[in-house]
Amino acid sequence: MKRNIGNYFIVALVLLNIAVWLVFPPINDGRPNFLRQYVGEVIGANNIILMACSLFLSTRPKWAEPFFGGLDKMYLTHRHTGTAAFLLIFAHVLTVPIRTTGWLLGNYLAVIAFTGIVTIVLITLAPRIPFLNRIGGRDYNDWKKLKRFIGIFFIIAFIHSLNVQGLSALVAITWVMVFFIIGTASYLYTEVFSGLFKKSLPYTVEAVKHPNLSSTEVTLRPKKSSMKRHRAGQFLFIRFPRDKALNESHPFTISSAPCEDVLRLTIKASGNFTRELFEKLQAGTDAVIEGPYGMFNYKSGAREQIWIAGGIGLTPFLSFVRDLQEVELKHDVNLFYTVRHPEEAIFVEELQAAGLRYPRLKVHVRYSAKEGSLTVEDILQKAGGDVRRQDIYLCGPLAMIQAFEKKFLELGVPKDMLHYEEFNFR
Repeated sequence: MKRNIGNYFIVALVLLNIAVWLVFPPINDGRPNFLRQYVGEVIGANNIILMACSLFLSTRPKWAEPFFGGLDKMYLTHRHTGTAAFLLIFAHVLTVPIRTTGWLLGNYLAVIAFTGIVTIVLITLAPRIPFLNRIGGRDYNDWKKLKRFIGIFFIIAFIHSLNVQGLSALVAITWVMVFFIIGTASYLYTEVFSGLFKKSLPYTVEAVKHPNLSSTEVTLRPKKSSMKRHRAGQFLFIRFPRDKALNESHPFTISSAPCEDVLRLTIKASGNFTRELFEKLQAGTDAVIEGPYGMFNYKSGAREQIWIAGGIGLTPFLSFVRDLQEVELKHDVNLFYTVRHPEEAIFVEELQAAGLRYPRLKVHVRYSAKEGSLTVEDILQKAGGDVRRQDIYLCGPLAMIQAFEKKFLELGVPKDMLHYEEFNFR
């Protein structure tokens, strides 16, 4: 329940905004399209509120994570509020009466804000839409830098509302101005002042290894202050400022144990950034990190658990297992690790050794090219017990997670006992 409070709160803000406009309605000044103007301004106010919420969530407030179920879920809410605000722009434009003569400054600002926001959203969507992607021919990370300008058009949109012949609704407008301030402050914090708050810390790449032909293990040591001790299963954001191709913040799970004096990341070369990292990253490179984040925590789960890792999705479970050298395992765990071929597997010997060292941890490695894809039936056969009473932790390709989630839900596993993280921060 707690992990959804943030979403409920945003919905409540939208409903409260409508209530404020109804309880403190604008003065009917007799204009011919009063009702259309009234509805249009309510829609516009909700647009400001949703965009402000989206900009606020972009600041990555750690204290808010529990109320959304983790930063990954917070980013989903950020995306959904942004999408809703984008759609409300069109509803606002179609609802408010638009004068064709005698334009005011606010009308020109409206055109600028509308054009800017719509253009940025369509361009950032391009990599996901095959037709647009073929035209642009660029990776998502090339486009997402444009999103940094969305706050500018948010500010222009609000200034527009103050420079048109709007309705007289002092209380409602003052209420909306609070969210304009929140949104603007959030945008300035993210894009201008975040460095002053020391959220990012300088590290040095101490070692670079390649556990297989497509993965990189990066060992990081702090230059001065180290990151706050992470919890096993959490992730961080990292960039390498001296390399233009790698100077883009990306999230990766921490695969080292919390007790280690260095941080280790295990990264698969699957996109432009990670392929560049695999091919070029060297020891001695400067790095900047931010974190830790995430609520992927087996310690809060039931006594019996199932961990399912697909490919590089092993990384949070590596941190879980490595943490056992300092923390007693108080759960009965079946860890299933699946890859296509033996040469794709990483740290198998370490996992199997941990399975021998810790009696409550049972490790099952599956090579799908030889043994077939891992199925729920395979898991139930080896894990035993009532699956409806076991917390299930999943990490791997999105298609794998969705397939297992569907099967487990069909078996009656409560949704809140299925745990996974969304790393599609777009």
